[in-house]
Amino acid sequence: MADLKRTALYDSHLKWGGKIIGFAGWELPVQYEGLVPEHHAVRNNAGLFDVSHMGEVSVKGKEATAFVQYLVTNDVKVMADNQVIYAQMCYENGGVVDDLLVYKFDNDEYFLVINASNVDKDYAWMVEVAAKFDVALVNLSPDYSELALQGPKAQEILQKLTDTNLDEVGFFFLKRDVNIDGINCLISRTGYTGEDGFEIYISHEDAPKMWDSILNIGKDLGVKPVGLGARDTLRFEATLPLYGQEIDKDISPLEAGLGYFVKLDTDDFIGKDALVKQKAEGLKRKVVGFEMIGKGIPRHEYLVFKDGKEIGVVTTGYKSPTLDRTIGLALVDAEYSKMDEEFEIQIRNKMSLAKVVSKRFYQKQYKK
Repeated sequence: MADLKRTALYDSHLKWGGKIIGFAGWELPVQYEGLVPEHHAVRNNAGLFDVSHMGEVSVKGKEATAFVQYLVTNDVKVMADNQVIYAQMCYENGGVVDDLLVYKFDNDEYFLVINASNVDKDYAWMVEVAAKFDVALVNLSPDYSELALQGPKAQEILQKLTDTNLDEVGFFFLKRDVNIDGINCLISRTGYTGEDGFEIYISHEDAPKMWDSILNIGKDLGVKPVGLGARDTLRFEATLPLYGQEIDKDISPLEAGLGYFVKLDTDDFIGKDALVKQKAEGLKRKVVGFEMIGKGIPRHEYLVFKDGKEIGVVTTGYKSPTLDRTIGLALVDAEYSKMDEEFEIQIRNKMSLAKVVSKRFYQKQYKK
């Protein structure tokens, strides 16, 4: 792992028993106590994640709003100050550069949160697009540590460390200059788990102290450190996409079922023409939810068949810790996307039966 980067919390992960693996160019904990107990901790109490590998880009200038509006699929112009929205950046052909969170400080300043594996590619893309606008971009990814505290007891735990009334931070909103345990923070309330929770952006120097403070003060409320393994099962149960699986340069947001975040009736954005055409002509492929009827656990890139014909590919599959069922998501030919449609998945050279079910595997528990 000599060429992999480490977050400021690397030693903290070792101290708390983290098992380290390589992920997206970083050394990160895949688990501590174990994937299943960590998953249940987030669903029932709270879990603390190190997501410092995520990327952050600052956008400033008098054309900041116009730039971000053109860059992403969602409608930025309707955002209030200190609001956050989810969106995708698309290529001209409608494929996805990345999905991201857009934080609006004001009309002249935005903060974009992007995926770790895509930071260099995304920033280069933004710089290219920004050439047409009066804006200044700065890649802040090397400057921030980010912690995520998720779960039904997240607010109760974090409130012990701050005088800021966390009720004032609404779902998909942010607050700057929040004092948590004596540390100045940017916080938001979005979540990637289907549970209520907070993202905390701080300096690298302050990250180990914050990590220990949250885990220690929340111990009686059942908080646990959580690794990448449970992060993936949690986001998957909540049907939240992962770049490189449910969306990528060859899978459009519409095919992925993310049309809600694609505003085709607003201003121009990169890829809009292709997506308008795709919607008008009808989708040829769709991401569907499925449940296994047969044996085996489907994994990413396992092939899907109907009557011996290849019709798609699994994007994500797991034995769901919450539901105790083997479920998954697959990108399949649209004609096989109807509810209760049955098809077979090739699992270790054997065909195993599955059927299409609702993608709403888990009822999200966000604060409204």
